[in-house]
Amino acid sequence: LGAWAQGAWPNQPIKVINPFPTGGTVDQISRLLQPFVQQNLGQPIVIENKVGASGTIGTAFAAKAPADGYTWVMVFDTHGVNPSLIPNMPFDTLKDLSPVMLIGTGAMVVTAHATTPHKSFSELLQTARSKPGAISYGTIGSGSMAHLAMTALGNHLKVDWTHVPYKGGGPLATDGVAGHVPVTMATYALWAPHFSGGKLRPLAVTSPKRMAELPDVPTLQELGVPGFEAQAWWGMFAPAGTPDAIVNKMHAALQKSLQDPGVKDRLQQMGVVITATSPADTDRFVKNEVDKWGKVVRDNKITAQ
Repeated sequence: LGAWAQGAWPNQPIKVINPFPTGGTVDQISRLLQPFVQQNLGQPIVIENKVGASGTIGTAFAAKAPADGYTWVMVFDTHGVNPSLIPNMPFDTLKDLSPVMLIGTGAMVVTAHATTPHKSFSELLQTARSKPGAISYGTIGSGSMAHLAMTALGNHLKVDWTHVPYKGGGPLATDGVAGHVPVTMATYALWAPHFSGGKLRPLAVTSPKRMAELPDVPTLQELGVPGFEAQAWWGMFAPAGTPDAIVNKMHAALQKSLQDPGVKDRLQQMGVVITATSPADTDRFVKNEVDKWGKVVRDNKITAQ
C-alpha cells in the first residue's frame, strides 16, 4: 500500500513554507518558480510565509510536518549559520530536514555610498586601518551571512570596523541608498536596482570569480584575501524521512522549472547563479556551511540580537 500511495504523489495541493517576509529574495524566488513547479507536478503550489527568528520559525514548522511530500521549505543562507547562532533551536538542521536542491548562489557586494571618499576597497581599508572602528557598515542583521563575512574579513585583514545591523533587506536598502550608513555588505540582488543610479559604488564581491553583472569589480580573493568566499544561497528542503521517490520528483520539477528562459533571465538579473545540485550534493554543501560559519561565530563570540 505504501508504495502505491507514493506512486500517486502528488494528488492534493502542495505547501511551500517561506520563512522570510514578502518581498525578500526567498519570497521572490519561491513565487518566480511557483507557476512552473505547479505545471510540472499538476497540483497547486501554495506559498505560506511563516516569518521570524532568522527563518527558524518557518523552517521548524516544515521540519515537524508529516514527511508525505505535501510540505516543503525554501531556505536562505541563514540556514547554515543558525545552528551556531541560535541557542535551543526547535529542530536539528542536519537531521530533521531532507535536502532537495541548492537552487542557486549569489555573490554579496561590499558597497560604499557615493558621498564617501572610498573609491576602491584598498582606500576603504586604508581608512579602516588608520582609524580603528571609524568605518561603519550595515547588513541585514546581527549574525547574518554578511555580518559573519565582514567579521571574518576584518580578522584576516586585521581591521576593526563597526557593525550596524538592520532588520532585513528593506530597511538596509533605504538607509544604504540615502547614505545614512556609509558602507554596506549585502547580496547583489538587493542592490542591483541601485547601482545604475550612481548612488552606490560597488567595491568588491564575495564570489570566487568576478560577476558578469559587475565585470570591473574585483573579488576579495584578488584583493589579497586568499580563498575567501561568502555567498548567499537559496535551497529547497523537505521534512526528514520524505520518501526518495517524492524528493526526486520534486527535484526534477524544480530542475525543469529552472530551465525556463524567463526564469533564467530573472534569476540572472538578481545575480543568482543557478546550481540545481542533487540532494546528496546539497547535503554536503549545507554541512560545509554549518562548519565554516560555526567557526566564525564561535571564534568571534557573535550572538543573534
